[in-house]
Amino acid sequence: MPGMNELFILLVIALLVIGPKRLPEYTQKLTNIVRELRRMASGARDQLKEETGVDLNEVDWRKYDPRQYDPRKIIRDALLEDSPAQATAGADTAAASTVAAAAVAPTATPEPAPQRVIERLAPGQPAPFDADAT
Repeated sequence: MPGMNELFILLVIALLVIGPKRLPEYTQKLTNIVRELRRMASGARDQLKEETGVDLNEVDWRKYDPRQYDPRKIIRDALLEDSPAQATAGADTAAASTVAAAAVAPTATPEPAPQRVIERLAPGQPAPFDADAT
C-alpha cells in the first residue's frame, strides 16, 4: 500500500501532466470509475449468493488454503496419527513376527547372491544390433 509520500508524488505528477484546469474533470471520472467497479463487485457477490446459496462472508477460507495440501504434511500426519486399534494390532503383529523370526533363524541359511556375468566384446567386434528393438 503506498505511503503518503508516494501518494503526494503521484498527485504532483498528475497535476503537472493533466494540468490544473482539467484535474477536476479527471478526478470526477476516476471517482465514477471507482463507484462503478464497487457496484459491479457488489452485483457479482449478490449474484453468486443468489445462484449458489453461499455467502462469501460465511465461507471458511482456511479450508481452501493450498498449503494444507502439502504431500509431506499429509504423509507426516498419516504416519503420526495411529488409532488405538491399529497400535495394538501393530504391536501384536510385531511380537508374532519376532517370535517367528527367532524360530526360523537358526535353521535357515541365506542363499548366496548369483554372480553377475559380464560378456566383453573382442577388440574390433561390432556391438550386437536388433532392428526390431529400435
